[in-house]
Amino acid sequence: MARKHLLLSTSRTHSTGYLEHAAEGVSWLLGESRRRILFIPYAAVRFSYDDYEDFVAGGMPDHEVTSIHRYDDPVQAVDDADVIAVGGGNTFKLVRDMQANGVMERVRERALAGVPYMGWSAGANVASPRLCTTNDMPIVESDSFTTLGLMNMQFNPHYLDAHPDKHMGETREERIQEFAIMNPDIPVAGLREGAWLQIEGESMVLGGENGGRFFHGDREPEELTTGADLSTWL
Repeated sequence: MARKHLLLSTSRTHSTGYLEHAAEGVSWLLGESRRRILFIPYAAVRFSYDDYEDFVAGGMPDHEVTSIHRYDDPVQAVDDADVIAVGGGNTFKLVRDMQANGVMERVRERALAGVPYMGWSAGANVASPRLCTTNDMPIVESDSFTTLGLMNMQFNPHYLDAHPDKHMGETREERIQEFAIMNPDIPVAGLREGAWLQIEGESMVLGGENGGRFFHGDREPEELTTGADLSTWL
């Protein structure tokens, strides 16, 4: 079965409800029939897993959403899932808890075997080979930076072009350029809010709105627009 992934920069935009802006992409991923979605809420810090499950269920009312924390055996829950969805929050906590609960490698195996995978923000970031292009502070320490590796490039969610007036710190672009220079073989797609990646089989295309920026080694960053084909980096 061909793999099918939806990687969203954000769970919502400033003018939309939870997952509302990505309704087209969600419909593409899930189809019309009711699906059993296993939700992984481990990135949550400031709210409970119960509340997070409710948020996600509200954003996908036509499907059955159950959080992995409801199960005694997280690995078995991954094995039984029709769809796997991984939410945003703090990426370091997400990675630590996926590793601690033994599900990182199993999610990867199932996603590559064709189980639909959906992630937003931190949940999209972990589709990368490494944790290294998150925007988050390392509030906990994971066993390693190794993540799902569903593609051969890095994902940076919530990409911002802004450089606030009188701000003397590095911009998002400069921080990602640092990674790109130190890791010249691994490109980075920084996607603005409203944008996402649709992956099906050996195809990876930029969807949604607002586009993003593409970083590779010491080259000048390139603008990404809706419809851009990034299949080379699967």
